[in-house]
Amino acid sequence: QVQLVESGGGLVQPGGSLRLSCDASTDLLSNYAMGWYRQAPGKQRELVATITRDGTTNYSGSVKGRFTISKDNAKNTVYLQMNSLKPEDTAVYLCNTVSPRARVAWGQGTQVTVAS
Repeated sequence: QVQLVESGGGLVQPGGSLRLSCDASTDLLSNYAMGWYRQAPGKQRELVATITRDGTTNYSGSVKGRFTISKDNAKNTVYLQMNSLKPEDTAVYLCNTVSPRARVAWGQGTQVTVAS
């Protein structure tokens, strides 16, 4: 069974930066578009960044210009560089495939808290 392990979250002040990592136990990245999602308390899960098999990226309007998604296929790892963080970015961040049909079991996610 494919496992996804997210890491790199933490507490950061507004305007700060974090880099998240998502390690996949198998070669998902070469076969599927991958995405970073986030879920804040009481809100629906939101897709914030995607990267296709060939490396094309896309972002939601709320993070565009501040977040950068990248990947290392050899390491089966997807990254999310988050800059200029805002309190509204506070959420649990998770990664998974973009296509629901290719979805694998969700990992635990990594908590990002932006507060002064």
